[in-house]
Formats: sequence, structure tokens, C-alpha cells
Amino acid sequence: MRAKLIVIATLVAGTLDIASAILTVMLRGKPVDRMLQGVASGPFGTWPLQTGWFGAATGLAVHFAIMAAMAAAFVFAAERLPGLRQRRLLYGAVYGALLYWIMYWVVLPLRWPSAGGATGGIVSVLLPLAIHILLVGIPIALIATVTKGTRDPVI
Repeated sequence: MRAKLIVIATLVAGTLDIASAILTVMLRGKPVDRMLQGVASGPFGTWPLQTGWFGAATGLAVHFAIMAAMAAAFVFAAERLPGLRQRRLLYGAVYGALLYWIMYWVVLPLRWPSAGGATGGIVSVLLPLAIHILLVGIPIALIATVTKGTRDPVI
């Protein structure tokens, strides 16, 4: 059951998150493949930026691998901390905010020192924060805390 929850949470939250990233990139008039190549360049350096669709596909795989780690962490935590199950919307929102903070204030600046943080104004903080809360943290929490045969309250 644990592996199934991780896979489902990864697919749902990963798809919602990457769809929001694709939409954001398209609204800014930038190429989607370049954004995905940029994701791949995080762990793999510059080669994905010169490999066209293969670099973009690698970026998509990296995105879902990161999301799998995020989903697995919450699934494992929910098994050990019953409070997460009892207040899953609240803790899902908190988890989404934590993931935003880790990604934008720790991971991105470590990989690209000029990236991350609140460098582009309030929208550059609020939009990714809302996406991480609503499309990543809460879906992961709702899926991770499903128990077979019960009807637990959501909030």
C-alpha cells in the first residue's frame, strides 16, 4: 500500500506542478523545452541544455524523481505521526510551504547562486508558494493519508 500511495501522490502532484510550470513558462513567452532542460541541468550540469528533446525529457524525469522523494517523505511521516492524518489539509499546506522554502531558498540558490528567494517581487514569492501549497503539499497529504476502508475526515 505504501508504494502505491507514493506512486499515486507522485503522479498527481508531479503532474499538477509541472503543468503549472509549463503554463507559467508559456504565459511568459518562453520555450517549455528550455525550462525542462534547465530542470535537468540542476543535477546533470550543462549537457541537457544542448541535447534538445532528450535534455527536456531528462528534465521531466528529474522533476518526477524529486516529486517522488517529496511524496515518499510525507507517506513515511504520515505512517509514524498520526497527527498528520488527523489534520491532513493543514499539514499538507504546511508541507507545501516547507517544500517551497527548501526549493526556492535552499536548493536553487545552492545550485545557482543568483537564483531563488524573493528576488522578483511579491508575485515571484506568492505564486510559487501557492502552487507548492495547493498543487503539491495538499494533494500529497490527501493521497498519503488514505486508509483502506475508512472515511477519515479531510480537515
